[in-house]
Amino acid sequence: MSQRTIVTLPGDGIGGNVLKQAIRILEAAGFTAGYVEGDIGWEFWKKEANPLPDRTIELIKKHKVALFGAITSKPKDEAADELDPALQGKGYVYSSPIVGLRQHFNLDVCIRPCRSYKGNPLNFIRRGRNNTIEEPEIDVVIFRQNTEGLYGGVEWTDPPDKVYEALMTHPKFVKNFGNNPKNELSVSTRIFSRKATERILRAAFDHAREYKYRSVTLCEKPNVIRETSGMMFKLAKEIRKSDYPDIELWNTNIDAQMMWLTKNPENYGVIVASNMFGDIVSDGFAGLIGGLGFACSAQFSEEGIAVFEPTHGSAPKYAGYDISIVNPIAMIESSCMMLDFIGENKIAVKIRNAIAKVISEGKVRTYDMMKLPGRPDVIEKGAVSTEQMANAIIENIVS
Repeated sequence: MSQRTIVTLPGDGIGGNVLKQAIRILEAAGFTAGYVEGDIGWEFWKKEANPLPDRTIELIKKHKVALFGAITSKPKDEAADELDPALQGKGYVYSSPIVGLRQHFNLDVCIRPCRSYKGNPLNFIRRGRNNTIEEPEIDVVIFRQNTEGLYGGVEWTDPPDKVYEALMTHPKFVKNFGNNPKNELSVSTRIFSRKATERILRAAFDHAREYKYRSVTLCEKPNVIRETSGMMFKLAKEIRKSDYPDIELWNTNIDAQMMWLTKNPENYGVIVASNMFGDIVSDGFAGLIGGLGFACSAQFSEEGIAVFEPTHGSAPKYAGYDISIVNPIAMIESSCMMLDFIGENKIAVKIRNAIAKVISEGKVRTYDMMKLPGRPDVIEKGAVSTEQMANAIIENIVS
């Protein structure tokens, strides 16, 4: 049997640091694979005017599975200023390479689990009856449509004449924006296709059934965004009625959901949403389990290509420290999602159990778990480094 090859995409900032530790843990837990590094990120934008080179696309196309660290994105003008002088003024426009990956491979199903670990000092707590303190167990899985909606990239400043003329056929556009000069307008679209919407809904219902969640919550805004959110809600009702009658369908508005997630987060199981709302609600729930240092994710295409990444950013400030202090657990959890995907579930369980033991014992904590500002001196104050956290997890992996 040939050895599996995993494409590693360190990216920018702390991405390389956390990815390195995740691979150490995979190997310590008994996972055998070959690793090939792909070029992606800010340095390649500056040198080549392309943060996602074609050679990296080809690597992922060949090997199907990638572990991704983190990415730096900057506003359009700032990105243009950082290009190699020989490339400036030639019409190159920066776009996020991770969004580019999603669009190129149609990685339309994004899964973001948010599960709390016992003993994590960052877990959400609330005040209960008679002034008691409650710490509800969080076990929520967010399904985010990953390629459409507001992240679809169909937008303009000073829209072309044909676009403007089409917009002027809508009475509300005429009433609310028709008196504005065209060159003072910026337009972003929110486009849903029936096929992609149905696919993310079915993925959410399938997950709920397989892992015995009693409900799927659609988190949108169909009372206001009537066409797109409305279509998603209509499809959810149809799909549930025909194929998943054993699973409850709940409907919440994104704004209300952000309030309720701190009132009764234990009531929710699987949540499904469009691109932007899924991004928002997943960060909200991540805050209840300790923040982005614990927030993992996976994204899949129909063709079997999968990319696994923490949802945090590249944190370039921390990347410059002599000793890396960032929490690697989100990256490690993302690698466990990869193991689940390729059928190495037993190894994933071993790693998750080791993480749980380290957290519950409370002897080894990164700076965020100690609620310290992210400065280089946190090691002197008792926080562990990125590598030391990985070491502790390795020490607790049971064969």
